[in-house]
Amino acid sequence: MKTFLRPLSAEEEVHYLRVLHGEDEKEAALAREILIERNLRLVAHVAKKYAGFGEEQEDLISTGTIGLMKAIMTYKADKGTRLATYAAKCIDNELLMLFRARKKVSKEVSLYEPIGTDKEGNEIHFLDICEQEQIDFADQYDRNCNIKKLGGLIEQVLTEREKKIVAMRFGLMGYEEMTQQEIGALLGISRSYVSRIEKRALQKLRKALNS
Repeated sequence: MKTFLRPLSAEEEVHYLRVLHGEDEKEAALAREILIERNLRLVAHVAKKYAGFGEEQEDLISTGTIGLMKAIMTYKADKGTRLATYAAKCIDNELLMLFRARKKVSKEVSLYEPIGTDKEGNEIHFLDICEQEQIDFADQYDRNCNIKKLGGLIEQVLTEREKKIVAMRFGLMGYEEMTQQEIGALLGISRSYVSRIEKRALQKLRKALNS
């Protein structure tokens, strides 16, 4: 197991941060290296919680180190926060971006090709299966934020009929989750018409979320 140098004391940290922002470029570069080396233990600590998500530990450490470097160069001591606290957030953000980038690349594969239809006749794509079976932690964070935002958008951008159909379809606003066929029978319209209204409503919500 890789060993890391001990963290800097509070006094040492203050000293090297002062040197980092001093006028002597050679001394500043040396101070920067020391601040990085002495905080690598923090990188490993943050990276540990992302183990088991398909990335090698060395890659996690390398990516986390980039976040640490950014933190050191942008840290403001007058904000009242210790460097370690600020750096941990920067390291975390860098690792999240790594996983989001990996996910974006994976979507370049033909995930949108239809692989069949469901019991209601709607096309099923490989992406639908992936999203049902694999929700990574970064996506889960974004999903939770979007769910909160969706509550307000449903009221703002949907017509009363669209709102009702979306609520019945996905079990919102006190409704039990229903199939398009069941909704159509309840409202006296065809299943295909329910599908068109649902699709239009989801397009409106998606556009509003991305705006």
